[in-house]
Amino acid sequence: MTSEPPLLVALDLAGTFVFGLNGALTAVRTARLDIVGVLALAVITALGGGITRDVLIGAIPPAAFGDWRYLALALGGGVVAFGLSRWLDRLEISIVVLDAVGLSVFAVIGTVKALEFGLGVGPAILLGAISAVGGGTIRDVLIRRIPSVLHSDLYAIPALIAAALTAAAVRTGTYGLPAALGAAAVCFAVRMVGVRFHLNAPGPPGGGGPHRDRGHHQDEGRDDHR
Repeated sequence: MTSEPPLLVALDLAGTFVFGLNGALTAVRTARLDIVGVLALAVITALGGGITRDVLIGAIPPAAFGDWRYLALALGGGVVAFGLSRWLDRLEISIVVLDAVGLSVFAVIGTVKALEFGLGVGPAILLGAISAVGGGTIRDVLIRRIPSVLHSDLYAIPALIAAALTAAAVRTGTYGLPAALGAAAVCFAVRMVGVRFHLNAPGPPGGGGPHRDRGHHQDEGRDDHR
């Protein structure tokens, strides 16, 4: 990740903090865990996707363990959520917006790293999306909840779009800061449209509706949209 432009790295760090914040808020509000559980879910949510990607492509040790800032920001988000959870409701929109920024940047950087390790376009796109949504999925499994990424206001789809645009830019030799920001902006826009209009990917006709609705209502009123 150190080869990325400073602006993209800064957004990546900001996304790490916000993902840690969201993971910790889930631990506090949904699972009602103690401080150890809160910090554990913060770190898993913020770093789980990137660690999974790095293990799959053989980048050992994972990048999150090689740069102290990522772990520090993930833990920092956990501490803030643990201490200030009752006051964070008023910042819900801001947190959702920053979460979408993190989703976008994680997808772009994850895709580039997968391509740098020699993977094809398809696997790189998949790993880019995993970088963005993997941590939240692991978190939800740990608290025995259907992963929010499967039903929550267009989350995986915009990550896949950003990953595909990034892979196309790399393969055509046009990747750089403008292309990276463009792919991230598309992801951000699709995600926010999903949040604004509560859009989800189509479900099976005549089946699964009530279950999906229950999952969606569980997420309403919380800062966590992963």
